Amino acid sequence: MPAAPALPSIAPLPRERGRSRWAALGVLATGMLMTVLDGSIVTVAMPAIQSDLGFSPAGLSWVVNAYLIAFGSLLLLAGRLGDLIGRKRVFLAGTGVFTAASLLAGAAASPAVLIAARFLQGVGSAMASAVSLGILVTLFTEPGERARAIAVFSFTGAAGASLGQVLGGVLTDALDWHWIFFINLPIGLAALAFAVPALPADRGAGRKAGADVLGALLVTAGLMLGIYTVVKVEEYGWTSAHTLGLGALAAVLLAAFVARQATAAAPLMPLRILRSRSVFGANLVQVLMVAALFSFQILVALYLQKVLGYGAAETGLAMLPAAAVIGAVSLGVSARLNARFGERNVLLAGLALLIGVLGWLTRLPVHANYPVDLLPVMLLAAGFGLALPALTTLGMSDAGGEDAGLASGLFNTTQQIGMALGVAVLSTLAASRTDALLADGRSRAEALTGGYHLAFTVGAGLLVVAFAIAFTVLRPRREAPAGRKADGHVIAA
Repeated sequence: MPAAPALPSIAPLPRERGRSRWAALGVLATGMLMTVLDGSIVTVAMPAIQSDLGFSPAGLSWVVNAYLIAFGSLLLLAGRLGDLIGRKRVFLAGTGVFTAASLLAGAAASPAVLIAARFLQGVGSAMASAVSLGILVTLFTEPGERARAIAVFSFTGAAGASLGQVLGGVLTDALDWHWIFFINLPIGLAALAFAVPALPADRGAGRKAGADVLGALLVTAGLMLGIYTVVKVEEYGWTSAHTLGLGALAAVLLAAFVARQATAAAPLMPLRILRSRSVFGANLVQVLMVAALFSFQILVALYLQKVLGYGAAETGLAMLPAAAVIGAVSLGVSARLNARFGERNVLLAGLALLIGVLGWLTRLPVHANYPVDLLPVMLLAAGFGLALPALTTLGMSDAGGEDAGLASGLFNTTQQIGMALGVAVLSTLAASRTDALLADGRSRAEALTGGYHLAFTVGAGLLVVAFAIAFTVLRPRREAPAGRKADGHVIAA
């Protein structure tokens, strides 16, 4: 039976002692809860926001896009800044910006103010999220403890996404949409209050390590332009001059960034981090997995509302069993399974379950019975509770102390790229299929269901590719010959 992959030995920070590490984990998990909660809670309140502030349909998309563009494009830069000036400083600054921006968003009385506040929320969230995993892996260096810590961190993210859908409906129905942002204030202030004593102080590498200003400009501009292009695909189409032109420019900027990193004296992203099969493979698998699971998190909610006629709160409650099983698996058994069978094998098992989720969804009827047609899907979502902690451990496994912030920023960046691609590809395919079925004379419910079926099918295909990459690239570690040190995550035969 294969052993769990060994993790790098990183010297613990001086102030880290005993229970203080778990208090720090509580702070990091609270920060994660706040940002993930905000991301999912907004989607439920969108109709109320549009009605109250007078958004046009195209303008309304910027409530999500402004956040996504800022968040996705700044993660890599924020992660490296954490390595240079101190991850605690970046976390505190990011949490403060996010909390202040939430107050501005909640008080917004015009579309322009809300969009600006959402952009600032994305900036703050990128700063806090980018360094969180970097802090975690420097606090928990023993493989068993690190696995448990990552399980808690992963559970918080999954719980926040599902809780946000429930809270979004409840707050919007009981109060109004402003409170979906005001709810961040007590969480953010509590995170700041506890972060100051709980998080270990770290000075970072300092200015002597150098700052690749040109590289920072190239990667930030390339990611920002690339994510903007992807989120606007549904409006302009894949073959439009807008998409092809901006997409090509984004690709040139990112290629220039990679070339710069190969020659810069103090690169923003040392390319050595991508030489690890575990880091490279885990990030690639994550892009595909997150893109595919957009069809579960978002399209199932749309199916419940637009086809079955569920309300906002009913939709959140209907998806609550998925959050429950994900939490039970990620908190209760994932760490033990990773230790016993190895992260790669647990990841493969989780991906297999998730393929079953989307495969089941391809047969959803127009008039579904929740216990028969949807509850099994919610229970199979336990695969996410297996896959995410294992994938996170693999993605951070070869991050040394000097690169922990960068590895954390990279892992979060690929997550956002996967989300943007999932939104663009699957929603566009679903909409095109729906339009074609409507043109053939199908009812709206039948046409919508047919569009979702196509998206679920493509999502399942993405997960099959992710499974194949995990199986071939993330090879299990072999024992090093006596007297020979393991090089990276995989040791050659």
